[in-house]
Amino acid sequence: MTNTTKIPATLIPGDGIGPEITEATLAALDALQAPFVWDRQVAGAEGVKTCNDPLPAACIESIRKNKLALKGPLETPVAGGYRSSNVRLREEFKLYANLRPAKTIIPGGRFDKIDLVLVRENNEGLYMGYEHFIPIDGDPHAVGMSTGVNTRQGCQRICRFAFDYAVKQGRRKVTVVHKANIMKALTGIFLETARDIYAAEYKGKFEFEEVIVDACAMKLVMNPWQFDVLVTTNLFGDILSDEIAGLVGGLGMAPGANIGEHAAIFEAVHGSAPDIAGKGIANPIALLLAAAMMLDHVGLGDKAKRLRQAIDDTLNVDNVRTGDLGGKASTKEFTAALVKRIAATN
Repeated sequence: MTNTTKIPATLIPGDGIGPEITEATLAALDALQAPFVWDRQVAGAEGVKTCNDPLPAACIESIRKNKLALKGPLETPVAGGYRSSNVRLREEFKLYANLRPAKTIIPGGRFDKIDLVLVRENNEGLYMGYEHFIPIDGDPHAVGMSTGVNTRQGCQRICRFAFDYAVKQGRRKVTVVHKANIMKALTGIFLETARDIYAAEYKGKFEFEEVIVDACAMKLVMNPWQFDVLVTTNLFGDILSDEIAGLVGGLGMAPGANIGEHAAIFEAVHGSAPDIAGKGIANPIALLLAAAMMLDHVGLGDKAKRLRQAIDDTLNVDNVRTGDLGGKASTKEFTAALVKRIAATN
């Protein structure tokens, strides 16, 4: 793919601070002369507001056509309301792999020189939505039940994705995170599959390690440098990926990619932050880093490298940072400094 090839992509600015960080990201991509041709769509709370649907048909069709999307945060009601649009997107397009890198950008923190990648199975486990209540003695919600499902095929697919990623990226170790000591069927099948695939197809290409999820959570805050690539099931991956983000400054520094065979959606993994929406102080780095992952995905690694370097220089050389990172810059001021850095490399 040449740099002049136009690449159609769906753009979902999202809710809350989503439109603000999206505009910052578009400014950076424009400065890089990234060849994306955007089809703007709505989802989440904005989808309900404009189309009475948290995931409008037009949004789904746009992603199906373009097979590529950049997405801001989408609001999801807690304990009721509509089902998560993020989960529905993963299901609709069978985005089975959630890729969550975490790398130190601002040095000198409690945890320094972090470089971890978590690969999360994205479609199965306890997030399949098989939930119901059982009424007892007039209480309609007396018992809540949820069923998790992991399949051999799903486990094979995510393990091969993680193992292939490790080989391609030259990573030294893959840690399989499970709870097979207690959840012997649901996560036992995952551990068993990982062992079998490693022994048959990847043995010797990287170090293979197994760790129980609760021990992993502890080890990540005691000595995160012992890990490299981690692969796990849906619920555990959701929790541990946020813990890993905390090692590098929080969700404001954490990008994510949802990848399937026929589509890929890149996103800021943090929430919509309605408390600061419209104040012009949002940190756009998570979505900027997601855009860098998107550039890598479409074969524009040179532009991805320039974007990451410009972010690093803006933060650490120019010392331009938003308030959550200890600075005083507004979103627009940070964006202007970043665009200036990118322009200097043209």
